Amino acid sequence: MRRRTGILTGGVAVAAVALGAGALAYGGSGDEEGRHRPPPSTATIVRTDLVQSKTVDGRIDFAQRRAVKAAVQGTVTVAAREGATVTRGQALYELDDKPVTLLYGPVPAFREMKVGARGSDVLELERNLVALGYGQGLYVDPRFDQATEAAVKRWQRSLRRTPTGRVGKGDVVFQPERVTVVRADAALADQVGPDTAVLTVASTRPVVRAQLDRTDAPLTAQGTKVEVTLPSGTTRRGRVTGTIQPQESGEEAAPQDGITVEVTLDGGASAVSGEDARATASVRFVSESREGVLTVPVEAVVALRGADGGYGLEIVEGNGSRMVRVKTGMTADGRIEVSGPQIKEGLKVGVATE
Repeated sequence: MRRRTGILTGGVAVAAVALGAGALAYGGSGDEEGRHRPPPSTATIVRTDLVQSKTVDGRIDFAQRRAVKAAVQGTVTVAAREGATVTRGQALYELDDKPVTLLYGPVPAFREMKVGARGSDVLELERNLVALGYGQGLYVDPRFDQATEAAVKRWQRSLRRTPTGRVGKGDVVFQPERVTVVRADAALADQVGPDTAVLTVASTRPVVRAQLDRTDAPLTAQGTKVEVTLPSGTTRRGRVTGTIQPQESGEEAAPQDGITVEVTLDGGASAVSGEDARATASVRFVSESREGVLTVPVEAVVALRGADGGYGLEIVEGNGSRMVRVKTGMTADGRIEVSGPQIKEGLKVGVATE
């Protein structure tokens, strides 16, 4: 009597069921289990790609969101312009009718810089003055001296500010590179103080953000392959490049059971050109894939009884069939990888039916 059982292969369970609805169980041993009458249902061994994946909704965004907070108290007289790309020497916003200027560097502006000051913030300032064209006669080092003061005055005159030769706390904001303004957190005429978020910036590198369950943590590893179907219907390839901590980006906290993932698309900014950032994208995370392997429906795999055990396929030939031992591999989308010396593309195999 034939009986259907179940298998566990490649991390995917095929449920054990009764006669006619699972994997056949045969007694005996050897590579072939004799000949039998052909099964009522058959399938063909095909060569194809197998992919284990998960698809979730996502949206177009920019990488590395972070809040820019006011260093001093004041009134916003020119608010940040959402969507703007701000580069070195340009104003992010204005406070008390004075521009707060973007400069490049990893160390934040944490104090007033004037003659006698020393430190990495001074070094950053001098590098920016040179890059902006105001560094004549300036030796770039961590020391704020008279040459630095003169360079600062030239820069201040270009901004139509009083040439004090000092850079006050709150006059500049250091960021690693140019930024995109993704949100104005303070509006025109708002009163802000130290630690008040004035705007949220991000890298100019576009990404797609998606949320996964915490049980999908392996998919959040950097380098995980991703396929994104953009709102226009265009499909782009990409890779996971990081996860987001909402409390650090000024965004609402994600559910405790969720992980927000950033995906960088191949092609950079051109990949999302013209796309509607407010529309939903479809994000497919690929956890494992096998290309060009021989596969059959999972219901075709037979659990072999006996001392040797293992799995087999019921090969259909003419008016009969025979059992052939196979090695199983990855399982995805109802199909399973099979291999063996007698397994070839195009052969017909028996398949369990309800």
